[in-house]
Amino acid sequence: MDSTTEITHDFPPFFRRFKDGRIERFVTTPRLPPSTDPITGIQSKDVVISPDIDIKSRIFLPKINPSDPPRKLPLIIYVHGGAFCIGSPINIITQGFLTPLVSQTPSVAIAIGYRLAPEHPLPTAYHDCWAAFQWIAAHANGSGPDPWINDYVDMSRVFLVGESAGANLVHYLAVQGGVNKTGLSINGLITLHPYFAQKEADKLIRYLYPGSSGSDDDPKLNAGADPNLEKLCCSRVLIAVAEKDFLKPRGVQYKEILEKSKWKGKIEYVENEGEDHVFYLFNPSSEKARGLFQMMISFVNQAI
Repeated sequence: MDSTTEITHDFPPFFRRFKDGRIERFVTTPRLPPSTDPITGIQSKDVVISPDIDIKSRIFLPKINPSDPPRKLPLIIYVHGGAFCIGSPINIITQGFLTPLVSQTPSVAIAIGYRLAPEHPLPTAYHDCWAAFQWIAAHANGSGPDPWINDYVDMSRVFLVGESAGANLVHYLAVQGGVNKTGLSINGLITLHPYFAQKEADKLIRYLYPGSSGSDDDPKLNAGADPNLEKLCCSRVLIAVAEKDFLKPRGVQYKEILEKSKWKGKIEYVENEGEDHVFYLFNPSSEKARGLFQMMISFVNQAI
């Protein structure tokens, strides 16, 4: 069989790999250029955080009225999901998710880009997100490389937000932010339909993370196995799950792990009945999606 057509690994609905090394992704979402949204006035621009990681991250700035007194806004650090192997910080889904958060809080947001598996096996995504976190932290004294962050962000009101695999990654950042002194003050962590390991590793994770068992004994994949969990660098965590989501038990387990740990923060928990995985991304105008967004907006706005 021709090496260009012979399939060696097949992981629907995400990707398949051919014998010649080519990856075919089943899900492709349109990417959008930076712009000014005509309805909300939100501006966006792209930054490359590291020349060694040629991946774009996108910053979203709410509409600023020049006649208003200058003020500093919360910062949302967002990490997209997609099972570590699909998704982008510059696609239409990310824009649709961040637009209501940025406009209604209001806040500045940065959607972090990271290299995708399997071309870049795990733990590459963790390392890329940590590099981005450190780049953001370089703005803590107001003299970082990006003027939007310097001029408009209140570094005492920073939130980590992620869904699915992105929720796993922002949890990792919250722990690493507590282990390492970065100058950022993380006020809250929002984990939406989090993708953590289960006792028996699934085939996808074993393939994407060849250096790991892929099961719940890996601290990157299971919060309960992390000896640094108590150093989680925020006082509040919002956990959202969906009734019909196959990942719901992992989100429930994550809540229970935090409750039993030595971390002493406050947990807010919500379950959306009758809904499936990341339903709010695909039907953001639904009543339950709007309710979840309002909960997130309130969570950010509780920051002092």
